[in-house]
Amino acid sequence: MQRWHIRDIILVTILAIFMGVIFWAVGPLYAVLTAALAPAGLQPLANELLLGIWVMAGPLAGFIIRIPGSATLGEFLGSAVEMFLGGTWGASTLISGAVQGIGSELGFAAVGYKVYNWLTLTLSALTTTLVTFLWDYFRSGYNAYHLGFLLVLLVVRFASIFVFGGILTRLITNLLTRAHVLPATSKN
Repeated sequence: MQRWHIRDIILVTILAIFMGVIFWAVGPLYAVLTAALAPAGLQPLANELLLGIWVMAGPLAGFIIRIPGSATLGEFLGSAVEMFLGGTWGASTLISGAVQGIGSELGFAAVGYKVYNWLTLTLSALTTTLVTFLWDYFRSGYNAYHLGFLLVLLVVRFASIFVFGGILTRLITNLLTRAHVLPATSKN
């Protein structure tokens, strides 16, 4: 397994700062979307639709840096940036960032940090979905929802995480490889 080098630490930090600003910018969109869905009683869907953006730092860091812990660190540092910018959820953002990062990390760990392709991104999206959903089940009161609505929330969450943490992560990585910012081996 690879060891951390200063360039890896700098790269994960740059990714985290960039993503943390995006996380912070999505906060007002979340408030508007929640308000728009509230009359229909569907406000929890706002979180599910946008969660893929909020968890994207983990798979992006894990897929680019390819060192154990990079997904967790990328997501946690991104949440720290969001918090320091004055994000809506304050210091609790750090807990969410740690949970989301661990969820993403599990997908990379499942393949022993040896395979970096669509399977890995799909596993990362799946493990992030399951870990964060379990977290929200208890923390956000999802246990009060009926089974049908829980399944809708779960499917929407997975789709959001796969689009942002899977498809968009792969597209960004491919662009960085073509721009010769990342080595050609990152294109698997």
